[in-house]
Formats: sequence, structure tokens, C-alpha cells
Amino acid sequence: MEIAVLALGCFWGPEIKFSKLNGIIKTEVGYCGGNSAQTTYKEVCTGNTNHAEVVKLEFDPEIISYNKIIEYFFEIHDPTTLNLQGPDKGTQYRSEIFYLNESQKKIAEEIINLENKKLSGKVVTKLSILKNYCPAEEYHQKYLEKR
Repeated sequence: MEIAVLALGCFWGPEIKFSKLNGIIKTEVGYCGGNSAQTTYKEVCTGNTNHAEVVKLEFDPEIISYNKIIEYFFEIHDPTTLNLQGPDKGTQYRSEIFYLNESQKKIAEEIINLENKKLSGKVVTKLSILKNYCPAEEYHQKYLEKR
């Protein structure tokens, strides 16, 4: 199994969309890219932690490739709006791909460049090494209880 961590606005909608893809084994919502290894939704909403809301995906590369996941990432959100997805506004709603290794970085760079050509250079998606991921425990538990 492999892991992908993606920021594309509020994490609930993307988590549901990714969970329906064949080859996605497990999804988890959380925060990533911030100044500390632990945070809460309330802290993230201040804009001071530098975390993004993310979806962490565990996937089987024999069924779905990292490349396909990144292509789908660009299909289901607007990568041209800075810190904004739909009604959600703030740095925690930015478009960002967090890579875990050089292979993921290379694939993401190639796809970002292709998307940027298609969208006339307007892509604002960031590419960063995975840093300070923490699960959104308080919200993930509530979500699981609703299922």
C-alpha cells in the first residue's frame, strides 16, 4: 500500500469522492504543512498554524496509480483559486500536494505543469514535502459515528 496526502479545500467532499475510487483502501481527514505536529480545527481556522485541510489516502498501486490520483485531484477542485474553494476561504483551503518521496514529487510536478499549460498558467497548486500531518480526530470521530 502507498499513501497520498492532498489539500483541495474542505476535506469532507474530497474524502467522499476519493473513497469511491477503485483502489483507494482507506481515507482519513487531517491537517498538514503547518508549524506543529498537533493542531485542532479551531486553531487551523485562525490562519496562524499554516496547516491545510487534507485528505490522506491509502491506496493499492496495483489497482490505481499515484498518477491517476493526482489527475483526479485536478478534476475535482479548482486549482486556480488561491486559498479558496467554493464558499470556503482561508489558507487552510489551499490547493497543495504533499509528496512523500521523489517519485511522487516528479509525478506531481509533471501533472501540475500539464494542468498549468491547459489553464494558461493560472494554477496556484503548491507542491511540498509532507510535513506535520495530524489527523482531524475530533471531526473524523463525529463523521464515523454518523455512518
